[in-house]
Amino acid sequence: MTQGAGQGPEVERTATLRDFRVPAYVHETGPYIRTAHPGDTVPPADEAGPDDYTPTQRDLPVVNRTPTLQVSVATAPAAPAPQPETGPGPLFVVGDVHGYLDELVTALQEQGLIDASGQWCAGTARLWFLGDFTDRGPDGIGVIDLVMRLSAEAAAAGGYCKALMGNHELLLLGAKRFGDTPVNSGAGTATFQAAWLLNGGQKTDMDRLQDHHLQWMARLDAVEEVDGYLLVHSDTTAYLDYGDSIEAVNDTVRETLTRNDADECWDLFRKFTKRFSFRDEGGADAVRSLLDTYGGTRIVHGHSPIPYLLGEVGSEDGEEETGPVVEGPHVYADGLAIAMDGGVTMAGKLLVRQLPLTT
Repeated sequence: MTQGAGQGPEVERTATLRDFRVPAYVHETGPYIRTAHPGDTVPPADEAGPDDYTPTQRDLPVVNRTPTLQVSVATAPAAPAPQPETGPGPLFVVGDVHGYLDELVTALQEQGLIDASGQWCAGTARLWFLGDFTDRGPDGIGVIDLVMRLSAEAAAAGGYCKALMGNHELLLLGAKRFGDTPVNSGAGTATFQAAWLLNGGQKTDMDRLQDHHLQWMARLDAVEEVDGYLLVHSDTTAYLDYGDSIEAVNDTVRETLTRNDADECWDLFRKFTKRFSFRDEGGADAVRSLLDTYGGTRIVHGHSPIPYLLGEVGSEDGEEETGPVVEGPHVYADGLAIAMDGGVTMAGKLLVRQLPLTT
């Protein structure tokens, strides 16, 4: 996989606990079909199956939170990631970031992957991001700039920093390329612009989006296998629709984006947005269908926040102020699946963990 390199401007930042709400400016843009207005949500976790979601709806329920709280980011020196005497360095994975740059920096420092100045300090370590860099949080472009810069710094040190395609990368690409161009949706006429705004699109990200960001996102792989772990963004079997090998899936996704057909890109986005295929009865079999096709002994994914996988959904009416508690990755589906989205958009945790898991 080709990875770019770039760096955004240095600005002072703070770690933040933020509201998980649709931004006010979503009301300023349209058109929306009846199922896409800001009041719509998907069914609760115990009612929604893998195929029930249409991306003309908001893809997760709103979890109301207390007003924004600003706290300082710790700058304590990081302990470098442990290095093997020979062979490749340790393997780390990162769950959904969604624009929360400060939380990402803190989590990477805690794992010894970057130092107090934000530079790669992990030598030959290998770092994989599972996708969804933008939307909902305040600085998605800053997140992309950091990942691109770490790609170059890690490669220079003998390691690597790589990333997978998430559904929100497809959403941002579509919003930029197609805007309000109508596309055929299972729920009627929709647009990428409307879906992007409805699902947390940030005007500041769109304003700062440059050609090299778009090119980097469009080149991302969708699937990879490393050390027996099959890495994907979404907990869905929809990857099987795009090829019977990792190379075929990645080529098909890139070719689809290259053709620049709005309906084709929408269908790709829609399938990448499906979730919960590995949960409940039959979930382990769904995981095995991917492992048997693409290789690996366990699957690692983001996309679906762990509190939703567990059924621990927060209140939508503001009656409950406490957020979901996520201590680490969630292992499920007969031990074959590892979920890495700690729910940072819900005042949860941005997870960065070394594989194999030790706890």
